[in-house]
Parts: sequence; C-alpha cells; structure tokens
Amino acid sequence: MAAAARPLLSRLFTPSYIAMAAGHSPSPTRRLAHLTRHLLASSSSSSSGELSSVGAPAAAAATPARATASKGFAAVLVCIFQDPRGDTRVLLTKRASSLNSHSGEVSLPGGKVEDGDADVKTTALREAEEEIGLDPALVSVVTVLEPFLSKNGLDVTPVIGILSDRSLFNPVLNKDEVEDIFDAPLEMFLKDDNRTTRERNWMGMTIPVQFFDYETEGKKYVIWGLTAHILTRAAAVVLQRQPSFAELPRPKSAPLSSKH
Repeated sequence: MAAAARPLLSRLFTPSYIAMAAGHSPSPTRRLAHLTRHLLASSSSSSSGELSSVGAPAAAAATPARATASKGFAAVLVCIFQDPRGDTRVLLTKRASSLNSHSGEVSLPGGKVEDGDADVKTTALREAEEEIGLDPALVSVVTVLEPFLSKNGLDVTPVIGILSDRSLFNPVLNKDEVEDIFDAPLEMFLKDDNRTTRERNWMGMTIPVQFFDYETEGKKYVIWGLTAHILTRAAAVVLQRQPSFAELPRPKSAPLSSKH
C-alpha cells in the first residue's frame, strides 16, 4: 500500500516516530513494537486520522437496568512501559490524603476535560504532566478505550500511551494532588492472584467491585474500583488475552462525542 494511502495513525506511529516524539534516537524494543502493532490493529482510524475507541467485551459492557446520565467528561492515562526484563508495566499514583475526593486512593493520572482540550488524549497527557511531571513528548498515544462511568457520574475515557524509554522520565509530583507514584505489572490485572470482589453501593445500585492488593518496595497498595476495572480492560487489549476471571459489568452512559 502506498504511504499516502495508509491511515494517518499508521504513518505516524512507527519506531522512528516514537524516537522523534521522545526526543532521542533509540527505537523501541522488539516486544514493545509488537505490542504497538497489536494496539494499532485493535483501533481503527477514521478519515480525519482520529483514533476510535476500543469497545469492551459483552460481559464488561453490560448495562445495569438503571440508566445514569453523564455529569461530565474526564480522561486518564494508562501509561505503559517495559522493564529491563521485558515485562509490561503501568504507572500508577496514590492520591494526596488532603484531597476532598478519592483521597489516599490509587489512581491513574488524569482528570476532567477542560474547555481548551482538543480531545481526551490532550486531557490525559495534560493531567499527567500536571500531576507527575510526565512530559507529553515522551508518550506515544496508541489507542483509547470505551468510556467508563465513574461513581461521581463522569464519563472517564482511558487513553493508552507508550513510554518508550522509562529512564527519561523523572517524576516531579504535585504534592497537592499526588502523594506517591509507583508502577505495577500490567499482567497482574488479568490474574486472580491477590484479587478479591466485593459488593459496593454505586448511585443507589449494588454492583460487584474488584480489588487488587499489591506490594512493592515495602509499601502496600490497594487498586480497586474504577481504576482496577480500567486496568483489567487495558491489560486485555494490550496483552491480547482475556483475564482468568469474568470481567465485571460496568454501568455506562451515552458514548463520548467525536471531540471528547
């Protein structure tokens, strides 16, 4: 196929493009490039070159009987990278204990869509830079997932990006929002190990919620709720295999517009 006829995303997201975006010459490792090809195959490109969202499987996409209207839009960055052993890992944060909402909880970098944001990709990258000092130029966005509805009524769109060289990222935490940063193996969210399910009240409904326990460098973290559900879906898309457990249904609202 001639280069001019290839989708815009396929032309841009090549090993050389990643290197240019990151501002350095080394190309991604073979496995990371393999993951990239899978992600690009999972997401179609529109005539405008915009990424389309990747849908959830039937079980995870099931809508509870009570429909809920969205109260706004937000985006989170699922930023993945490879460790020296070649394993895929994801960046996570622990929110500041002083915050009014979700204080002390583990989350993905992200926040509400602002008027000046071109799309959810812009939102996710902007919030990651504000919260943990992640330069957007170091991240190559490869796809967006179907939106999830938060317990606060926000449509939250996960944006998957690849950090091709982890050593170039030196975290600078916004202490007003973020208490800690760590990373976890993405594969963990496809396994039943260290996973439990509990029922929680969600906008007047009782729904199953999953919890993952994780310990690193002597610190213990609990990754649960929306963040855990997003990471299971993201892991299934990135690693190209289904979890060892049935994905739990998530309440949904109307799809996002083309802008968001």
